[in-house]
Amino acid sequence: MSVIKAVLFDLDDTLWPIVPVIKRAENILFEWLERNVPAVAARVSIEGLRARRQALMESDPVYQLDLRALRHAVLVEAFIDAGEDVRLVDEAMAVFSRARNEVTLFEDVLPVLGRMKRRLALATVSNGVSDLDAIGIAHLFDASIAAYSFGRAKPDPSIFHAACDALKIAPGEAIYVGDDPLLDVVGAQKAGLRAVWLNRDGLGPARGLPEHVRPDAVCADLIELERWIGQ
Repeated sequence: MSVIKAVLFDLDDTLWPIVPVIKRAENILFEWLERNVPAVAARVSIEGLRARRQALMESDPVYQLDLRALRHAVLVEAFIDAGEDVRLVDEAMAVFSRARNEVTLFEDVLPVLGRMKRRLALATVSNGVSDLDAIGIAHLFDASIAAYSFGRAKPDPSIFHAACDALKIAPGEAIYVGDDPLLDVVGAQKAGLRAVWLNRDGLGPARGLPEHVRPDAVCADLIELERWIGQ
């Protein structure tokens, strides 16, 4: 078995909880719409916009790679429907993006990543649209690969390989850590990496892990991950 030289991380629900972040960002965006383009706010709802994004993503696979473009496209539709200037959509997206990047890191993230960085290469591989510079943790990582800019999304092996190439390591020398059993665990393993299922919710395998998924380790937090790597 190869020596571990790098740890690659998922972001949403791995380094921070994402559901409260998205709910807050969508509320902030809708309040902005009510103040600045009330005609749009009168014709849509948060739930309605969410349903339209889901439908568009299912009908056009390109939006599965770029969630920001998906959100932008649905807002453009809403502005056109209300007869409003679509040039304001960029301003609306900026409002959402600022709130989207106001995340609360899990308590173990900064101390553990700070220690890991002293002896291992660190990277992120994500299907999301987080801005690590805006969040303030970009300096912790030697490489960051995002599906929307790379052009392929997890579980495609190429996105994992891109991170390994950026770190100049072989896939077998890396561990991937994420909360999604299929995208993160199975995807990473098929790309030749070892995979750790980060089960922060404390869900037992019977509830949270499909029977056919066999992670190399299951950890409740990054402290357990650090301990497992040390072994």
